[in-house]
Amino acid sequence: MNTAAIAHPPVDAGLDSLQGAHRSVHVPAAAAGRLGGLRRLGAFVGPGYLVAVGYMDPGNWATSLAAGSAYGMALLGVIVASNLMAMLFQSAAVRLGLAGKVDLARACREHLPRSLNLLLWIGCEVAIVACNLAEVLGMSIALNLLFGIPLPAGVLLTALDVVLVLALQRQGFRRVEAAIAALVGVVAACFVAQLAWAHAALPAALASAIPRAVDLADGNFIYLAVGIVGATVMPHNLYLHSALVQTRRHGGSEPETRRAIRCATVDSNMALALATFVNIAILAVAACVFHRPGQAPVTDLSQAYRLISPLLGVGIASTVFGVALLASGLSASVTGTLAGQVVMEGFLAWNLSPGARALLTRALALVPALVAAAWFGSAGASRLLVLSQVVLSLQLPFALLPLLLFTTRRRYLGRHAFGGRTAALLWTCAAAVIALNLWLLLHVLRDL
Repeated sequence: MNTAAIAHPPVDAGLDSLQGAHRSVHVPAAAAGRLGGLRRLGAFVGPGYLVAVGYMDPGNWATSLAAGSAYGMALLGVIVASNLMAMLFQSAAVRLGLAGKVDLARACREHLPRSLNLLLWIGCEVAIVACNLAEVLGMSIALNLLFGIPLPAGVLLTALDVVLVLALQRQGFRRVEAAIAALVGVVAACFVAQLAWAHAALPAALASAIPRAVDLADGNFIYLAVGIVGATVMPHNLYLHSALVQTRRHGGSEPETRRAIRCATVDSNMALALATFVNIAILAVAACVFHRPGQAPVTDLSQAYRLISPLLGVGIASTVFGVALLASGLSASVTGTLAGQVVMEGFLAWNLSPGARALLTRALALVPALVAAAWFGSAGASRLLVLSQVVLSLQLPFALLPLLLFTTRRRYLGRHAFGGRTAALLWTCAAAVIALNLWLLLHVLRDL
């Protein structure tokens, strides 16, 4: 089959992902010279940063903080491997969106059995709720640390981000991308400062990055490793990215599609490289500051906030930590809302308004967040953050398998389907993720 795009049933004509933004960003025609190439690449920059936000959200913070304070840099390899796999998987989402001209949720609805499609939709909604839970808790903890707002009140205040989503979308999708990129820049700048203050020694850090045999037999070590995978490769990001790349309006010829895939993949890899730095920085700061002889592991974000200034000897360090946490949660909440919109439109063909969808998603996350904040306090909220990342990791295979099915077979993408070597690498990485999840389940069942 030589077609370069998935065929859509006529009944769905006109029902595109993120309808208000679909093909709203103009891409200049191919032009000779380096300047023309850079202008074209610049038109594709943006979606990658919206996706990268999910790789540095508050749930990621809690998981990497717990990993660094308990095991030092031993889980560095998991972070690096997870981010490299993320680049591969997100490139598959890019290819599906641009070559197939369809997002992952809609492709599932059109090509998979109805019963399987329903299960995939439920699993994806669970993942989005888990992600939103992490964002709500992260922002409420940041508001408490920076401004003294009680955790339950902070949880309720996070519902106001619906207003931000609506305001940004009315200004055009480029404004959404610019705002998120700015927040990502704030997070990265904060951790550059934290690393400088921590005086992290790279050779010593790398020497301790190899896990010991005793670590591999530790159920908590595996739990955190799976949490890192869940915090890094987020299932809803695969759905979101396949829709975001369709906001670009480019030519539909074969060469134009190939150039679009190339540019969008560069955007994705650049943004995820920045996310990789932030992930490593969180782990490195936790390892340098909190992984010390005689000091208990720090797994509570509030505790980390209180300790980081005295341990670093820098008075402003705690404030910088809190600002980065707030920026992380705020940016992730916007992209989580967009992901919820894509999933509902794609799986169910329901075209809810962004505001209604944001309120629905936030309401589902508010109840468990309120219970955790009111009953368990910040320590319990931080543990729930880590648990949310494990839930995301367990849901990941149910997004990966359909994505690879559609992007590694010519039946769906024609000549744009991945070649044999890349397809084998993608399926191997997916098998590794599934194996890690099964390992976690065995440890959990054994400890019951």
